Amino acid sequence: MHDAEPKRERLQELAEHRRDRREFFKALATAASFAGGLSYAGSPAGAQSAITDPDILNFALNLEYLEAQFYSFAVNGTGLANSDLGGSGAQGAVTGGRKVNFTDPIVAQYAREIAADEVAHVKFLRAQLGASAVAQPAIDIGTDPNGAFSSAARAAGLVGAGQSFDPYSSDEFFLLGAFIFEDVGVTAYKGAAPLITNKTYLEAAAGILAVEAYHASIVRTTLYAKGIATPMLRSAAGAISDARDSLDGPSDLDQGIAPIGGASNIVPLDKDGIAFSRSAGQVLNIAYLKSGAVDRGGFFPNGVNGNIKMSAAN
Repeated sequence: MHDAEPKRERLQELAEHRRDRREFFKALATAASFAGGLSYAGSPAGAQSAITDPDILNFALNLEYLEAQFYSFAVNGTGLANSDLGGSGAQGAVTGGRKVNFTDPIVAQYAREIAADEVAHVKFLRAQLGASAVAQPAIDIGTDPNGAFSSAARAAGLVGAGQSFDPYSSDEFFLLGAFIFEDVGVTAYKGAAPLITNKTYLEAAAGILAVEAYHASIVRTTLYAKGIATPMLRSAAGAISDARDSLDGPSDLDQGIAPIGGASNIVPLDKDGIAFSRSAGQVLNIAYLKSGAVDRGGFFPNGVNGNIKMSAAN
């Protein structure tokens, strides 16, 4: 009888060990799913490693570079300071970008607020990452017919072959350009949040997620309000939403701003009232403007910097 207790304790230890192993491999699989296919410099072909908190923050930093440059040019006519661009990986230049001649003072105020927030995000993430921060990659925010904005608008059916889309030409087109980014940023941070192990980093990511959600709501609300008088804006936003959905795979993770069930659709949610998540690979499908597994294109013509750089295979 006295031998039974040690045996029970040993069996319990073995059960806990197996459970811990299952949880570890489950977490590893979830991390690999978020990464959407990791590409590590110097790794053998097909090799995968578990992503780290700095990997996730650097992935976010690439997206923040893109948003900060777009809004900074739209508001100020200039981009980020050179002191905010350096780091590991190849530092790239910004193609395009210019100041918007805002005619609606409300849109101008929103743009200034968002621009300041996005620049702050870049500075914050770079400070948190320190020497591990990646450099800004090459970014395309120009209006060339073959550039990223025009390619995105063409994928949505808003312009034809050889035509360009210029988000700097009016308040309304600026809002549509912003709409391309904002919802994607929200789903990216939500998809990454469960994988961050450091609680300080997690709290920071949650804070940025909340700000990006506020930004998306501002853009969606303003487009919705303007779309009441100009239905073209509402249909254009829906076309952009459909294009994002076609790029990120077969799942339906996107919604436009058209009313649903007689109510406005400012907040895109699932049936439980919860915002959607995207994997890093799905986010890069949209940023690269290509379906399938690729490592560059669209708004990042040479790809992003860091260890997470492949879009999803779909």
